Amino acid sequence: MIDWLDLAESVITSPWLYAVLVAVSFLDSFLPLIPSEPVVIVAGVYAATGETDIVLVVAATTLGALLGDLVPYVVGRLLGERILKRLPPGSRRRTAHDWFARELDARGGFILVTTRFIPVGRYLATLSTGLVGYPVRKYLMFVAFATATWSAYTALTGYLGGVVFQENTLLAIAVGVGLALVVTGVIEGVRHLRRRRTAVTVETAVDTPGLDRTSG
Repeated sequence: MIDWLDLAESVITSPWLYAVLVAVSFLDSFLPLIPSEPVVIVAGVYAATGETDIVLVVAATTLGALLGDLVPYVVGRLLGERILKRLPPGSRRRTAHDWFARELDARGGFILVTTRFIPVGRYLATLSTGLVGYPVRKYLMFVAFATATWSAYTALTGYLGGVVFQENTLLAIAVGVGLALVVTGVIEGVRHLRRRRTAVTVETAVDTPGLDRTSG
């Protein structure tokens, strides 16, 4: 198995670093075991010393993540019709499916941007958008913004640590990872609260007869 962190550090002053960033952020978009965040943070730390270019770090990471997020979406689109055929109208699962499709239509941008910062959440969100047939143009627009925001945040977190602790690279990396974990924890906490409210809404939608007809 590739040690992506060691690989990135071994080419930190080479243009190959940006190829590594594209690859790791691409794979991390649909493979949970690929650790893209620490690699991007390390690249950001070294940008503070001038050994990497922070703009190229963000650009490479954004490109890889954007391309990677297309994979689960396409898989979802390919499987969507088959799954929909197995969800008869009026069933609880079909009602939940239709409700989620409406939620994406109304709040797709918020869902895709916030879940991009949650390792497991990003996989479920991108796959689900494909399963419910979310429009590709809207998906690309929101995912482009989400991946650019995530890339800039992750790289700049490392960069900030590198600026503050220029004399201690290991401490800078540790601080960068720590900041990333804190922010991710806050986002996950907010998402958990929203999910609890959402669960109540879904149960209401499923248990209320004729809800689909009256909701327009």
